[in-house]
This record gives sequence, C-alpha cells and structure tokens, in this order.
Amino acid sequence: MKFPPGSRYVCFAITILDYDRGMPVSVTVQTVHPRKLAAVRREVAPGAVGSVWGPPLGKVWEFIRSQPGLRTDGHNIFLYHHPKQPGAPILCDFGVEVTRTFETAGEVYATETPGGEAAVTVHRGPYNRMKEAHNAIAKWMAANRRESAGHSWEIYGDPAPDPADTETTVVYLLLGSS
Repeated sequence: MKFPPGSRYVCFAITILDYDRGMPVSVTVQTVHPRKLAAVRREVAPGAVGSVWGPPLGKVWEFIRSQPGLRTDGHNIFLYHHPKQPGAPILCDFGVEVTRTFETAGEVYATETPGGEAAVTVHRGPYNRMKEAHNAIAKWMAANRRESAGHSWEIYGDPAPDPADTETTVVYLLLGSS
C-alpha cells in the first residue's frame, strides 16, 4: 500500500519502525586518549566479525595471563581500520587493555587506539544489535558534515545477566583529529 508523501500514515509507520529498533541512541563528541592494547590482527570480511573474534581474543588472553603485571581491569576492545574501498575486508585488532607496551609474542603485539576528537555512543543491548550504534554514528556524521578518520573501536563492558543491560561503547575517530 502506498501513502501520499507527508501523510499521517507514513509518519505513523516511521514511528513504529523507529520504536522497533530499540532505545534511542545519543552521539557525543569527545576527546579520546590512546588506550594500550595487546592484540591479534585479522583481516575480516564486512559483517563477519561476530564469527571471527573468538580465537584471536583467546590468544590475547592466554598471552596476558602469562605476563605478570600486564593485565589491568581493562576491557576487550576491537579496533577497526576501515578500508578505503567499500565492501573490502577490514583489518581488525582484537585486543584487551593492558598496562604497558611489550615485545611481540607470536601473533600478539602491542598497539593502541588512536587519540583525538571522536564521535561516541553507548550501545545498550545484545551484541547482535550493535549495528544500530554504528548506524547512529554514521547518521550523526552525515547530519553534522563530519567524516570518519578511518578508525573505529568498540569497548566491551562487562556482560550483564540480561543481554538487554550489556553496554558497549562505540567510538569513531573524526577526520581532522591528531
């Protein structure tokens, strides 16, 4: 069924679709500082992170447990290096916050998130709906005429018993940042 542009029915349908997407997402601009990570890098097809992250992150945790004083109460952080070509594989650093840099051991190496001005939002809910937070930042950047500097990351909070209460911070470094 087609509705005339601007009709109440179209607005009602859009309201329902927005309501079905879950909680509203707010985006803020923040100055972020680098976070030291122990990470394993993988090249990942778009949309495949959910099926790839386990083994690399397992290697990182195994390494951290063997290094006294390296572990913090830090979180898992997935750092994405966005390709210039749409649809191309993404370089992902599957990492954990650490206290200091260290010598590379096998696939585990020291890296850090970039610092500078960033668009930030907090996703509350199950991981399979995190794309909503990424989409909110993309819409915010378009509306505010800002561009990504090619790096984003997700900071995973502690899992909650109810997945609806789990929080993940999503960060996009903005063009023009250091």
